[in-house]
Amino acid sequence: MKNKISIFWFRRDLRFEDNTGLFHALSSGYKVLPIFIFDEEILSQLPVNDARVSFIYDTLFELDKRLKKEASSLLIKKGNVIDIWQSLLQKYEVASVYFNKDYEPYAIERDLQVQKLLKTKKIKSFSYKDQVIYEEQEIVKKDGKPYTVYTPYKNEWLKRYHLERCVEKDIVLKDRVLNWNSIFPSIETIGFETSDIKVKLFQIDDLHNYHNVRDFPYIDKTSYVSPYLRFGLISIRKMVIHALQVNQTFLNELIWREFFMQILYNFPRVVTENFKTKYNAIVWRNNQDEFQKWCKGETGYPIVDAGMKELNNTGYMHNRVRMIVASFLCKHLLIDWRWGEAYFAQKLLDYELASNNGNWQWAASTGCDAVPYFRIFNPTTQLKRFDSKYDYVKKWLPNLNELSYPKPIVDHKFARIRALDVFKKV
Repeated sequence: MKNKISIFWFRRDLRFEDNTGLFHALSSGYKVLPIFIFDEEILSQLPVNDARVSFIYDTLFELDKRLKKEASSLLIKKGNVIDIWQSLLQKYEVASVYFNKDYEPYAIERDLQVQKLLKTKKIKSFSYKDQVIYEEQEIVKKDGKPYTVYTPYKNEWLKRYHLERCVEKDIVLKDRVLNWNSIFPSIETIGFETSDIKVKLFQIDDLHNYHNVRDFPYIDKTSYVSPYLRFGLISIRKMVIHALQVNQTFLNELIWREFFMQILYNFPRVVTENFKTKYNAIVWRNNQDEFQKWCKGETGYPIVDAGMKELNNTGYMHNRVRMIVASFLCKHLLIDWRWGEAYFAQKLLDYELASNNGNWQWAASTGCDAVPYFRIFNPTTQLKRFDSKYDYVKKWLPNLNELSYPKPIVDHKFARIRALDVFKKV
């Protein structure tokens, strides 16, 4: 008779510190086998040198190194998730399975299928809130309906948090993980190669002045913490406790993240539709040639082009610049926000469906609590205001003052009037 074990399934929580599901798995009374599955359904849509896969791979390597100190290993699998779970259940005598919740539509459906399989084998499964402070429908209006405007959601979030506070969990691996040893697979065996684009180290110790410097891309004083939150290398509880101590504006950004997550959960149609359905009537121009120029950073507007060059070369883009380039695509070029959203999804190291979708619909004026349709960023004015000495722009556009730099793709005044006309019609 095989010894029964518990399995902890790592997903968007790639850390040992303050990991809710892992904490409960280690408290189950059984030795824990930690696993990670490279999901083919997701990987099949990515290029072989995707920087996010490299980042995940390197992180898993560090987790495995830590487990080796406890005479254990991380089990890495790649393939169809259900097939992998079926083979695991044949190989091991599993008492219980633990994982942290994911709120994206694909993940919800996948997890339901896994739980259904476990139930047929009479194996208990436990899922936990971990990547947010408040999930799904915890922060709702008095009538029980979800908030669709940020400020009242934020106020309720803060009121509730100050009453409850969150507590970090102490993780003890010693004598609680399964003793076994495996050789960590190469990235090539997973079907990928190491990317030249690297995730920067996050900077959360210097956020006291965040509210004053965050809008200026040349100062480069953002936290770079978003990829770490996206893949769970750092606990949201730790981040919120830190933000409360150092900067309210930074905390507000973390609450925006949860706001968009609950919007996605409660209104999953936003993945492919406008939140404000009246804007389904917009007739987008969707000029393919202009879209390609936007993607390459060849619009003739320096702040837009610099942002796209930064994105293409590093997987990052400064938040103020994200707003400018998104507004430009949707309002100046009248290209469907879904095109831009999909491009960002390919390139951003911190890509997260809820925030990406929410912010693109915000810029396009089609989302909940979005910028009014008549607010159209002037890219020239934005450049003067936030990069007046051209420090950021020159970094990414060395040909700015040369004949090779393109003329503006469209006149701002003309584009503004055209966009207003299109939006007014709906």
